[in-house]
Amino acid sequence: MNLARNIVFEMVRGDILSCRLMPGEELREADLAQRYGVSKSPVRDAMRKLEAEGLIEIEPRRGHRVRPVSVGDAEDILELRVILETSAIRKIARTATDADLASLDRFRKPDTSSIESFAIYNRDFHSTLGRMSGNQRLAEEMRRLMEMYDRLCMVSLANKRGGSFDEPLADHVAIIDSLQSRDGTAAARRLEKHVGRSRVSLMRGLGQRPIIG
Repeated sequence: MNLARNIVFEMVRGDILSCRLMPGEELREADLAQRYGVSKSPVRDAMRKLEAEGLIEIEPRRGHRVRPVSVGDAEDILELRVILETSAIRKIARTATDADLASLDRFRKPDTSSIESFAIYNRDFHSTLGRMSGNQRLAEEMRRLMEMYDRLCMVSLANKRGGSFDEPLADHVAIIDSLQSRDGTAAARRLEKHVGRSRVSLMRGLGQRPIIG
């Protein structure tokens, strides 16, 4: 039973993070139970967990809905990314093995055919930096943070199809180059510029969307 509940939780959570369930969308237990082919009980349990994670909220007299995207929350996520990732990067430059640093080469040529494929690559790249820091708690927080960041991207860039990912990819390559040279200061500086450019793009996109909170 617990396994089934966890599976339902992960399915609903995945649909929220990928925006298959859009910010602001109403969530009804009966509809979700039908959507996932389960009873209402595991759905109800998933709703409680998702509310605790801040992914859904109770709307007075109407029930649950997917938590809208907030510009303030986006600012917080971007600020926290800089704090955590620059710390991770500086430690990687000092302590990572040569083999670990060489393994970052796999991020130099990603699939950029769609927003979805680039989002997977981007989350993997930044989450890998968290793991390479050797700090398990930092790595877990970075993983969760990148999931929330991906949701922001899916919302703000929803109308961008076939666009160029050359700039963020160039930033990643520059970070990799600095890390492989064990220059933590340069890598951290490039990461800050990278997040700063992301902020401009995200805020522009969020400002054009009617579903933000």
